[in-house]
Amino acid sequence: MSNMTPLCISNRDARRLWLWTNGLAETPTGKLDVMGMLHALGFVQIDTIRNVTRAHHHILWSRNQNYREEMLWPLLGRDRQIFEHFTHDASLIPMAYLPYWQRQFRRLGAKVARHEWFQSGLAQEQIAQIRARIEAEGALSTHAFDTKATSREMWARPPHKRALDQMWYAGDLATCYRQNFVKYYNLPDRVFPAHLRDGPPDHEQIDWLCQNAIDRLSFGTTGEIQRFWEAMSSAEAKSWVMSAKHLVPVEIECSNRRTVLAYATPDIETRLATAPAPTSRLRILNPFDPAVRDRNRLERLFGFDYRNEMFVPAAKRRWGYYVYPLLEGDRFTGRIEIKADRAKGWMSVTGFWPEPNVKWTPARHDKLNAELTRFARLAGIGDVRWAI
Repeated sequence: MSNMTPLCISNRDARRLWLWTNGLAETPTGKLDVMGMLHALGFVQIDTIRNVTRAHHHILWSRNQNYREEMLWPLLGRDRQIFEHFTHDASLIPMAYLPYWQRQFRRLGAKVARHEWFQSGLAQEQIAQIRARIEAEGALSTHAFDTKATSREMWARPPHKRALDQMWYAGDLATCYRQNFVKYYNLPDRVFPAHLRDGPPDHEQIDWLCQNAIDRLSFGTTGEIQRFWEAMSSAEAKSWVMSAKHLVPVEIECSNRRTVLAYATPDIETRLATAPAPTSRLRILNPFDPAVRDRNRLERLFGFDYRNEMFVPAAKRRWGYYVYPLLEGDRFTGRIEIKADRAKGWMSVTGFWPEPNVKWTPARHDKLNAELTRFARLAGIGDVRWAI
């Protein structure tokens, strides 16, 4: 790493650069390139909850509002341009990155083998029989098996599901496709192209992961580089940073005027000079959007204290169950809770919290209502209501 004097980046410039790096600088219109967005983001998190639309659809729509829900899954099940695995959570990743994901299969396979939560209680022979059925019958979902959970707790899972997940994390099974969001497992050599199944040496995989993390961060601390993919240890990320002579040391001004030392891409000055100011359009972002995923980075850059409270007991929530951050320009101006009934065709605002010191003028409310209408359209909803 270079010993040069750190480049000072103002808070305003840091926010501008972060939003541009995340594909949120420009008005989300124009020619649609779904794979281009996936490559630019590195991956997109998927989530089971369909509050209005599921997180993966919302994240892509936020970057181009010509996106529609039916455009994503064929890239997995038909075209094999993406694969599904685990970063910090279940995610869709460009298939071209598969060679650099081999270490993650090994890491997570070893981790779940030790973790009590993943112990299926099935004998190795029974686990082998599950895999043999998939080998003989083709792609199967968890519904094809009938072992029962031994507990009635919320997170209890049947033994066969734990066994399937063990094999999936280790790369011994792969997601073949999803149907109505149900995952179908198949053998990896039926899903992954042969020329991408072998990875380079481990140190080259770490180098690729770190290089691609800092490229999608523009600037970041060692921890932020490590957490981007969650495919290496803190020690491995630190070792890479210390040996990466091309990184530019930077001093980032935080929203509270304090500074933090970080590292940036070699072209950081060019990025600062050319990254556009973000559009003034008001955006409803998803709780799992990559721009807000690292809550510490979010608060440091924007002064926006945001937490996901879906799994917090209702009485202990500060805000609500599924609360969306509101981004306008380069600042977060509030948060909003929305519920929808797609079958009945309505979407309702059930909670709204302006940020302190943000004046919600009629013009700003008009911008929010326009975005609500656009968001509802993605889900095929025409009736947008305020229930507060």
